[in-house]
Order: sequence, then C-alpha cells, then structure tokens
Amino acid sequence: MKITNTSVSRISPPEKGYSLHWDDDLPGFGVRVTAAGARSYIVESRVSGKTRRATIGKHGIFTSDQARKIAKSTLGDMAKGIDPTAQKRRQRAESITLAAVTEDYLGKRKTRQGKALKDRTKADIRYHLKHSFPDWRKKPVASITGDMVEARYSKLCKRSVAQANQAMRNLRAIIAYAAGTRGPDGTPIITYNPVHVLSEKKQWRGVEPRKTKVEQKEIGKWWSAVQAMRANPAQTTSSKSAIDLIALLVLTGMRLGEARAILWEHVNLPDKSVRLTDTKNRTDVILPLSDVAVEVLKARPKVSEFVFPARSGKGYLKDGRGQLEILSEQTGVTVTHHDLRRTFIQVGLKMLPEKERIEIWKIKLLSNHKIPKNDVTLASYADDPDRTFLKPEADRIAKYFEVQATIFESTQPPAAANAHLSLGEP
Repeated sequence: MKITNTSVSRISPPEKGYSLHWDDDLPGFGVRVTAAGARSYIVESRVSGKTRRATIGKHGIFTSDQARKIAKSTLGDMAKGIDPTAQKRRQRAESITLAAVTEDYLGKRKTRQGKALKDRTKADIRYHLKHSFPDWRKKPVASITGDMVEARYSKLCKRSVAQANQAMRNLRAIIAYAAGTRGPDGTPIITYNPVHVLSEKKQWRGVEPRKTKVEQKEIGKWWSAVQAMRANPAQTTSSKSAIDLIALLVLTGMRLGEARAILWEHVNLPDKSVRLTDTKNRTDVILPLSDVAVEVLKARPKVSEFVFPARSGKGYLKDGRGQLEILSEQTGVTVTHHDLRRTFIQVGLKMLPEKERIEIWKIKLLSNHKIPKNDVTLASYADDPDRTFLKPEADRIAKYFEVQATIFESTQPPAAANAHLSLGEP
C-alpha cells in the first residue's frame, strides 16, 4: 500500500494483537495497527546486522507526510549504524532529574552492613536538596558541571563551611549512584562526577572541630544546677523528662539520638546497664550505667515504652533545649547536647586526677566512638558488644561530677545554694 492519511484511516484493526502495513514507495516505513484501533507510524531497518524497529508517533498527531519525512531521516541514520530506540532510551536516562535520582538513592542505597540509610541521614539529604540545590532539583543530573559545583560551593561556604561540605558530600554520593546507570549500549550515562573538581583544584575548606564543653571550673556549678532542677517539684512531666535526659547524656557520653530513644525493655537496672540498638555506628552495644545514672533512671516514671516519652505521649522526647537554656541563664554555661558528650569524654581523659584518668581506648568504647579499622587491638574489643566491664570507669566519671558539685555548694551561702530550686518552665 501507499501510506496516506486516507489509506491509514481505512485499515481494519486485527482481531487480536497488531498488524503491520508497509509503504510501497519508502521501504522500512510502515504503520502498526492494534486490535483496539490505535494506529502508529513506524520505521524498521537493520542496524549493525540486527533488525531494529522504532515508533515515530500516533496517526492523528502526525500526518502521513510528516511521518514520511521523519521516516526518511531516521532510516538514513539507521543506515549509518544509529539505533533510534537505543538513542531514545539513552536520552530518557540522561534526562533523569536530580530530585528523581535523590529519591531513588534514598530508597535503595544500603550501607556497608547492608542496612537502609538512617532517617536522620535521609532528612539531611532532603534538606540540602531543598535548601542547597533548590534550582537544581529539576535539572538532569547529567547536566551538572564542575563549574556549577565550584560556584555553588563558594556560595554555600558564605553561609556555613560545614554545611557546604555536607551538601557537596551528599551530592557527590548521589551522582556516583547515578553514574551506575548504563545506557542501552552499555556505556555509563555519567562518566565524570563534577564534585571531584573540588578535590582536583584543592578547594575543599577545612572546618575547625568544635571544642565546646562544660569547662572544668564550671562543672560543679553546672551539675549542682542540673540536680537542683531535677529535684524541683514545680517541674512539669515533660520538663522533668528533659532535665533527666540532659543528666543521662553527660553521665554516659551518649549521642542525643541514642539516649532519647531508649526503651525500658533495653534498660537493666539490676545489672546497671543499657542496650543501644542500631547506633550511629550501625552496631548494638551494651553500656554500663554508673550508680549516679542508675539513680536518674530509677526516678523515671514508667508511663510509656520509652524512658523519655514525648510531651504528646506518642514517641520519644525530641531534646532538652529548653532546660539547657534555663541552665545557661542560671549558670552562664551555654552548651549543646553534643557538648555534653564532649564533656563526658574530656572529664575521663583530662579532668580526673592524673592517677584516675581513663585510657583513651576505654573512653572510646564507653562513648561508642567509631573505631578505626587499622586499630587491630581496639577493634578486637569493639567486636564485643558487651562493655559493662567498664563500669568502674563510668562510676569514676560520674563521681567527679558529684564531688565537684559538693565542692561548689560548700562555697555558697545558704540562700544561693537553694536558688536553683526556683527553676521552672523555659
């Protein structure tokens, strides 16, 4: 048949499947008609010794003359060895946006232990997609260049070098994930990760590690205020949970995310231990509880599965920022939750009397610090999740807080010593 608008419209649909009808004048140009009556223009030819068929478009959207012109061009490309189907698949792959790749990465990416990414990690990545790369969300990943990365990194550094570094590390991981996508010919869609330009040109900026903690000279005053606030009967249930959480953080060196989510079923008060599951290091560990920490937990009401339940009664408490602000106003000591972890470590390493100081490997195990792979000796201890043999060290640190508070209180007049009892809601 000669393919025209009229002849195509007159083709009767097959009873099932589809039928093919070829043009007499242009070999390889045809029409596919389905049982449902859908008509599409197609081309077919051999490419590199293999038969390839490609769809031009639907009849009605394209006229027969428009389809014929496209067919001539496509058949010419096929004669040169260009596979139109493979070309379309590659174009689709190259058009995948940063937002789409990011969601695919968050859903499928696994850690080295084969576990899904933590919710906090996913939240950080989505935060940077929204705030660090808002105008790149709909851009194809393959279109992001080294020049674009350099300019954006410089801009982000003006706000925060630490956040800029985190944003670019996340972007590098997402693009590396996208680079695993192959085109129909087996070649990578992305052959160069543009974030590497920051390393190649030595543009990464260093960030001074934070050193904030409760200073040694302030520990007695600060811990006295913490204990006074805990004893204050005017505290609400949620405020009491928050100040107890603060106390546990500084007595154990736990991370906020680990401590706030502790379940009662993981607390063993008779054995004076607590089990942490799926920690930042993706391990489960059993940590010792000092006698002081045990007393903090014994005083907690068991009204939920969580030791520190949320104000709403569902889930766990988010943090203790309100109480940290009150402590700052009362003592002049301004610290964050992570500063309390740093304080615990520094007490053990440097603040205790010299003969009582704790070896660094024991502090690392107590605080569930990441263990370097090249530290064979320490790694052997880290493989054992039970670290309750370090209870004497935990008691030593807790005792230091108690002694320093007693020394501070002994120097205060009676009125000043009781001043913290007036602490209330933030």
